Amino acid sequence: MPGNLCVVAGALGVAGRAVLEELEPRRDCEIVALSRRKPDFPTRARFLAIDLTDLEQTRRALADVGRVTQVFFAAYAPRPSPVGEVAPNLGMLVNLVTAAEEISPGLRHVAIVQGSKWYGNHLGPYRTPAREDDPRHMPPNFYYDQQDWLEARQRGKAWSWSSWRPHGLCGLSVGSAMNQLNALALYATISRELALPLRFPGSPGAFRAIYQFTDARLLARAMIWAVDRPECANRAFNLTNGEFERWENLWPALAACFGMEPGPVQSISLARFMADKEPLWARIRERHGLKPYSLRDLVNWEFADWVYANAFDQMSSLGRIRRAGWNEVLDAEIMFRQLFDRMRAQRLIP
Repeated sequence: MPGNLCVVAGALGVAGRAVLEELEPRRDCEIVALSRRKPDFPTRARFLAIDLTDLEQTRRALADVGRVTQVFFAAYAPRPSPVGEVAPNLGMLVNLVTAAEEISPGLRHVAIVQGSKWYGNHLGPYRTPAREDDPRHMPPNFYYDQQDWLEARQRGKAWSWSSWRPHGLCGLSVGSAMNQLNALALYATISRELALPLRFPGSPGAFRAIYQFTDARLLARAMIWAVDRPECANRAFNLTNGEFERWENLWPALAACFGMEPGPVQSISLARFMADKEPLWARIRERHGLKPYSLRDLVNWEFADWVYANAFDQMSSLGRIRRAGWNEVLDAEIMFRQLFDRMRAQRLIP
């Protein structure tokens, strides 16, 4: 990627941070990171705090950074309803791509992170294995609005796009609305502190259903790999670790990562049962010298409750990305061990 200037939007979210970290060692590119927050880790990226819903502010910011060659869009603005999510999330993409086009005749690629919500997994059971050309569900779904705009904008242009639909995305981040890795790690840490076994807090059906994971680093590598590949231009791709899993098979290994005994299913609302755990977490944090993040900073328990409640199979076909030449596979146990180790190294958990 010689002479590249890569812009990463949502650079401290689960996917954006992984893209940032994968670009970090590549000395053949400059990195501009867009985020409301500052990083709590060393990075050579230039961080800009801008409001992507403001076109003029976005134009001014990009005018100062130079000619953009690639945009990695992983920004997300959560709202209470699907209808409310459309305008801000579409607006951020429109403004960033519009500003990048205006100053960057050498723009080559725009990659956007979506997810299996594209297939309606937030609504209930859906067709599996899900394929990229499956019919859409009843809107609203801001992914659809972003995709339709991006396709229309690109027609006749020299740059290309790719869109990415991971499932069960796992990676390091602070302050993300959807981070199941942090939820699992902190639930296990608190359970261990209370001398409890690691019980699965969701539904019995979710414990047994087929599930899949995507390491955010693997997603990031695939997104970067696809930038200049003609077979990936202007296409959407499912992307996972490449294996199906069930929580019930994985659960003993997860408990072992924390030196705990695995427990049975005990269906609880984490949002309710963790509501009084801030003082306990503060004591754990102080005793182990962890970074000064509250549970609220690290975890959205409502999202975790949703993840652990879905009692139906969730499977994505990887046929399209395999045919394009991507063949990386990662075992879920290895992924979790590596990610928990990274969380410990960064003093997020003991």
